[in-house]
Amino acid sequence: MTPELAARIVADSRDRVAWIRARSRGITATDVASLTSANAIAKAADAKLMGSGFSGNAYTAHGRVREPEIARWVAATHGILPSSALFHAVVEKRHLATPDGVVVDAQGRVTLCEIKTTNKSWRSIPRSYLRQIWWQQHVLGAERTLVAWEEHDDFVPIADEPQCQWVERDEVEIAKLVALATSLIDELHRRTTLRPAALSTDDGRMPRHAAPREPFRALALAE
Repeated sequence: MTPELAARIVADSRDRVAWIRARSRGITATDVASLTSANAIAKAADAKLMGSGFSGNAYTAHGRVREPEIARWVAATHGILPSSALFHAVVEKRHLATPDGVVVDAQGRVTLCEIKTTNKSWRSIPRSYLRQIWWQQHVLGAERTLVAWEEHDDFVPIADEPQCQWVERDEVEIAKLVALATSLIDELHRRTTLRPAALSTDDGRMPRHAAPREPFRALALAE
């Protein structure tokens, strides 16, 4: 990893508390996965400010167990080293991503890896995952990403090795995501800077979800 890339590390997912806190201060690949259109902005803002309500299940637990094994396979077969770092983009520090693997070649070109487990047979990489991948490429300035996935049946891998496919950088799709992320940041800023009077109910009480917050922009930009 180059010194420039290392300097853009915000947190490490091995320190989960610090990692979650850092992610809350910006827009992540998970956030943009649901940004299919402008209509999705309000729902994404709800999830960002109040939580999605999803704390994991048997499938996510299985993924956490299998990811290190798949990462070792990726490192051995493609030379992309595992990573647990959360990075910010060069220009916009609120744009964040935690790729599963990162390698920089002698020419300074960045290549990423994204690891998934699934109980479904993929004909192609799901679109929501592609949005995550393009966002990671945007944040780290990567040219391509190796997507490695392992299909399982009742949490037992069905093959000896994962499947994989390269996803090339797509500037058009990245531009769309950046525009939607900007709209999401604007919506979060608006919600976190509304005056209490504007949020109050007819009887003068503030809704429970409208507790005063630090403005999203100021919070994200604080060092």
